[in-house]
Amino acid sequence: MRQLIDNFLSYLSVERGLSRNTTASYQEDLNFYMDFLEEHAFDSLSKVTRNDIADFMLLQKDKGLASNSIARRLAAIKSFHRFLVRERILKADPTSLVDAPKLWKKIPETLSLNEVEALIAQPNIRDKQGIRDRAILEALYATGMRVSEVVNLKLGSLNLEVGFVRCIGKGNKERVIPLGKKAIDSLERYLEASRPAFLKNKESEFLFLSRLGKKISRQSLWKLIRIYARAARIKKPMRPHILRHSFATHLLERGADLRSVQEMLGHANISTTQIYTHINKDRLKTIHKTFHPRP
Repeated sequence: MRQLIDNFLSYLSVERGLSRNTTASYQEDLNFYMDFLEEHAFDSLSKVTRNDIADFMLLQKDKGLASNSIARRLAAIKSFHRFLVRERILKADPTSLVDAPKLWKKIPETLSLNEVEALIAQPNIRDKQGIRDRAILEALYATGMRVSEVVNLKLGSLNLEVGFVRCIGKGNKERVIPLGKKAIDSLERYLEASRPAFLKNKESEFLFLSRLGKKISRQSLWKLIRIYARAARIKKPMRPHILRHSFATHLLERGADLRSVQEMLGHANISTTQIYTHINKDRLKTIHKTFHPRP
């Protein structure tokens, strides 16, 4: 049975083009599922029923797993069984009638505009690293890209004359995102003053480089964001997507339409983007409660 998981993971990686991190997440969830089946003496996936899947989900709940983690685990199992049916390894999909647990969608943490400005102002643009860091922060907030997408940007993805960047997102899908003037100015300064110094006559296809001239790592980028957040005295918990969340929220607050924001974020489903409309509603409720004479 575990060999079938390996076949499924190869399919996700090769045919669907999913990232190594996403594939590893599928593998982890399916290993828990396989442990459950082996503990209950299943020797074939063809013997698994809808009730067995439900028992597995209830066990995850009893172990204290959060509902969103249970839903993710079920999604992995569903994808796995659909793959097996499509490959004619199984005749039926026992997960087809199993519903995911209801989730309370968490409102993502965002920065205010003043906090974003304070964060971006922290790098010292009198030195090469500070110029690079300012360009990274400007690019993150200007485009709403994920941290992983920014570190993998190629130099050829930029078109500063027209003012856009080509980004390769989840599922190897490409999207084009506009760049604002401040981001363009910071990127031009980085390309002129810092990147050549980092390269030291070497070559690299990647846009953002470490001091050694190599592609900056996701961990290093995230570390510098937290350092600058502390310097800016931002008290909110800093998470990797906080500038992405702030980008989307600030656009919607200023009247951007949901479809455009969805396209720029690279969301496959608009329901994912709709979470940001809840932020606006909460903000309006707070304003109403604070300022209305009869709250």
